[in-house]
Amino acid sequence: MILLLGGTSETAMIATRLAASGHRVLISTATDEPLDVGGDARIERRCGRLDEAGMVSLVKHRGVTAVVDATHPYAAVVHGTASRVAKQTGVPHFRFQRPDSVLGASVVEAADHAAAARVACSFGKPVLLTTGSNNLRPYVEAARRVGVRLVARVLPRPESLLACREAGIADANVIAGKGPFTVEETRDHIRRFAVGVLVSKESGEAGGVPAKIEAARLERCKVVVVRRPGSSARSGCSDVAELVETVVLELRAARGSKTVVPLTPRVP
Repeated sequence: MILLLGGTSETAMIATRLAASGHRVLISTATDEPLDVGGDARIERRCGRLDEAGMVSLVKHRGVTAVVDATHPYAAVVHGTASRVAKQTGVPHFRFQRPDSVLGASVVEAADHAAAARVACSFGKPVLLTTGSNNLRPYVEAARRVGVRLVARVLPRPESLLACREAGIADANVIAGKGPFTVEETRDHIRRFAVGVLVSKESGEAGGVPAKIEAARLERCKVVVVRRPGSSARSGCSDVAELVETVVLELRAARGSKTVVPLTPRVP
């Protein structure tokens, strides 16, 4: 059984390819967002966040032989948990890493959200935040200090909207929608709020980064991008086919190393 920690749009493809190679796959996702895996009997799914103890228990009780982390590039807590659990249980740990976007020389890169907030608000123009609802506080505080408008684009989930309210972002400054958004949709958001700075994570093409950058370019809007955190996984593949092949080959090699080859009996 392979434990596939999902969250990216590539999760279903990874699961179906692993199953097609003959492996049983348990997909674990934090939410119950729809996931089309074609009804393959070798694929199971569970929903709900896992802490370290919960993941260790799952690995042991389900006979997991490998952990494949296909969560969002910025899910640093999950990445760390998966790495520690793999070490504790002695199973190999693999990571799917979305290909990097070509950002261009005009994009300002920041090491983390605190730095991105300082840079974005330093221009004195309204800021469109497209980094989700988990790291709002640094941006809200920076925007208040310099007196600029902060607009947050988040998923249309109750918990996301509540996070905006608790952080102090008025409903009028919240765009609720599920991406990735087209260039024209982002241009409309920029124009509607007279945005001068757009903030994004470096979540790759699947995360809509190229479309955001193009929309900002057309609207003469500055772009600040939060760089990705590092990875400690044994294998960090940015291609789904390469990832699946790496997992399959390593598990095959592991099975082979445990096979006891009988001695050839002597002929008298």
